[in-house]
Amino acid sequence: MKIVVTGTRGIPDISGGVETHCENLYPRIAAMGHDVTVIRRRCYVDEGNRREEYKGVKLVDLYTPRKKSLEAIIHTFLAVIKARRMKADVLHVHAIGPSIMVPLARMLGMKVVMTNHGPDYDRGKWGRMAKLVLKTGERWGTRFSNRVIVISTVIAGILRDKYGRDDTDLIYNGVNRPATPGSDAYIRSLGLEPGKYIVTIGRFVKEKGFHDLIAAYRKLNLKDIKLAIAGDSDHPDQYSEELKRMGREAGVVFTGFIKGDKLNQLGHNAALFVLPSYHEGLPIALLEAMSEELDVVVSDIPANRIKELEAGDFFPVGDVDALAGKIKDKLERGATPRSYDLSNYNWDRIAEATVKVYEKALGGGK
Repeated sequence: MKIVVTGTRGIPDISGGVETHCENLYPRIAAMGHDVTVIRRRCYVDEGNRREEYKGVKLVDLYTPRKKSLEAIIHTFLAVIKARRMKADVLHVHAIGPSIMVPLARMLGMKVVMTNHGPDYDRGKWGRMAKLVLKTGERWGTRFSNRVIVISTVIAGILRDKYGRDDTDLIYNGVNRPATPGSDAYIRSLGLEPGKYIVTIGRFVKEKGFHDLIAAYRKLNLKDIKLAIAGDSDHPDQYSEELKRMGREAGVVFTGFIKGDKLNQLGHNAALFVLPSYHEGLPIALLEAMSEELDVVVSDIPANRIKELEAGDFFPVGDVDALAGKIKDKLERGATPRSYDLSNYNWDRIAEATVKVYEKALGGGK
């Protein structure tokens, strides 16, 4: 089966939830004997990840303007044309913004699978026109894709209630069991000590709620516990600059975008993971923290309420006082390491389930 993938910035080592999803999923599908090509956005490709293949997955780089309001739609348009020329059996489109091009792909005769990673129009960074485009992408992708994959029951409910599509395929995000890092040299170079810091991970956008976390951390005035935030902004703006200013004043350790052993060290040695998000699909950063056996504090938005967590893990989203109180309680209890059942998030099972969706798309469907 020839599978072409778009909607992601690309793989490997490109930051983002969809990107992490694709980096784990497609090498497994290629290992099953399928011909897989991921079409990358050229503006995210640098000397560190410039290549034509990754773990059996072919990589094709296409022009993309580095502008958040244009890059997804322009790149996906070009990717659809490229996929048609490649005679793809299945085009897999990730996320609702790029899915605005699903009708074009269908008109060109392609079988299309869409993965809805969540209602991105709820993100604070988008203006009115961008939100309209995202909602249109959600509607057209849901209506015209042969099959639709959802990563949570919350998203399945949205598509059922808004569009009457009740045949979606639920396939969760996955997580890898990390190896124990052989050193803690990286975190010590940041001034962090094992078991004496709080960690969070994500892009510097308002819906991640990192401003609330910094405010809660300042309120607690912790003497021996630091706060480390891994991530940065794709497109620097007023919010990201203000967040960094707040963080510097509070003594926050900013790592920038990190992956591999550095991220493994940061997660493995933390005392607590906090996710104060206002919006998520199914947060891979949370699953990764759980795989590191970290105790967690997360906002009570529907996407975060996975069954593997307990009532005491949640705080009301946006409530800084409640967040500070929850962090204080968790640190006093010292529940890390903590064991979770992550059997629903096995990447090998996810790859097998995804291929079955492709087979359904080829067999008929909408």
